[in-house]
Amino acid sequence: MELLSQMWSLLGLMAVLQNVLPAQLLSILHSLWQTVQDSLTPYSYFDVPEFLGSASVDPNELYRHVHLYLHRRLLLHPPSPPPRLTLCSSPASFSLSPNNSVEDSFSGHRILWTHHSDTLQDSLEERRSFSLRLPKRHSPSLLLPYLSQLSAAARDIDLSSRDRRIYTNSSASSHCSWTSVPFRHPATFLTLALPPDLPRLLPPRTSGIRQVLLIAAMANHLAYDVYDLELTRVPHNSALKSLLLQTTPRSIIVIEDIDCSLRLTADRRRSKKRKASTSPPCSDEDEESGERVTLSGLLNFTDGLWSCCGEERIVVFTTNYKQQIDPALLRPGRMDVHVQLGPCGSHVLREMVLRYIGEAAAEEMMPVAERSLADGATMTPAEVGEVLLRNRDAPETAVRELIAELNARICSEEVEEGWIEEVEEEDGVWPGKEKRRRGGSDGIVAEVGRGRGGGWERRVRFLGRVRSLTKSDSGRRGV
Repeated sequence: MELLSQMWSLLGLMAVLQNVLPAQLLSILHSLWQTVQDSLTPYSYFDVPEFLGSASVDPNELYRHVHLYLHRRLLLHPPSPPPRLTLCSSPASFSLSPNNSVEDSFSGHRILWTHHSDTLQDSLEERRSFSLRLPKRHSPSLLLPYLSQLSAAARDIDLSSRDRRIYTNSSASSHCSWTSVPFRHPATFLTLALPPDLPRLLPPRTSGIRQVLLIAAMANHLAYDVYDLELTRVPHNSALKSLLLQTTPRSIIVIEDIDCSLRLTADRRRSKKRKASTSPPCSDEDEESGERVTLSGLLNFTDGLWSCCGEERIVVFTTNYKQQIDPALLRPGRMDVHVQLGPCGSHVLREMVLRYIGEAAAEEMMPVAERSLADGATMTPAEVGEVLLRNRDAPETAVRELIAELNARICSEEVEEGWIEEVEEEDGVWPGKEKRRRGGSDGIVAEVGRGRGGGWERRVRFLGRVRSLTKSDSGRRGV
């Protein structure tokens, strides 16, 4: 009580001296008073302003991290009584109002954040900041670990909440840069049919649109941006390096159809031939090759020294002809994962039928479908999806057409080898198949699918005729 009365007396004395003493002396007394206060309080205080520097034009990234972290904490763990919050729109959210506080905990210690907002005199400019209160005794050991954890959590919140974007590089005639649009694709790994033997890698798909679904599922799962790099628009290696430096961390860089984007393999072979020949190389050709992207430039882009300028980037190459890619791109250690995008297996086929037409249809057709797959029928997921999608409202029709298509694939393959297959439908069920040889390699005569199989007969005869026309004239005849 005596200490409190003495403090009030000191405050009254300072109020009187403020009108008498000069400004320099008042500043010294104010500093002494702050020192006394700091020595008496058990807490340490740290300010996090919104902008850095005297001009207040450099944004403070830590302020933004604190804002995101406290927003998520207030959402998941609302305090009691709740502090005053400021509502925001687009998207709807809220933030801590000025001069309000919220508590946090770290390593068993209570931490207090306070939001301050001050308006400058003779100006409408508002200065905002957060104040962090830590126990003075433990502040040296708490400050850096706590801020590191807060920043890491804020970055994860930012990546999960912000809109992802897809970028593409501009044409070669202009300055090399990226242009972007919002990336909103519904594909996820939960909506893709995954084979059971690839739970940790990527699901196999067929070419074209299925590659797009796979890349979109990766981007949505990792919350990464997508950069669609068109190599034909890049004028030279320096521009390719510049595009790499402009990409953001945590992104997927996609180079589609690498086998036909640039003739890298042909260039290397042509270069070897020129070195082996005695004739001097063409100067125009050399000049042209110096003004475009080369294989060495692409290799430096993927795993060269400049590729270390960012972190958490994934480079994805797509191709339909792996054998046409230069072996330098496929060297071990350069490509971490190779995924063969092949036809459907029984597990993928079952998953697709379940999602398109239901479990009852899947249980009805899968035994027959598995026998067809075992006999050599191949269908890609895109082809299966096409059959199921056009009969989505008629599961029985979808099952019949899919089984017929699988049997047609078996029949087509066996006709090429001189074998045919007779498939009979009895009460809507395909009980099995029996094979028999007709004629030989000279000709094929068959009737496939009695009753409703007129189209099958024409197909087999047509395939047999095509085969006979492609044979040599050494005693072979057509149908």
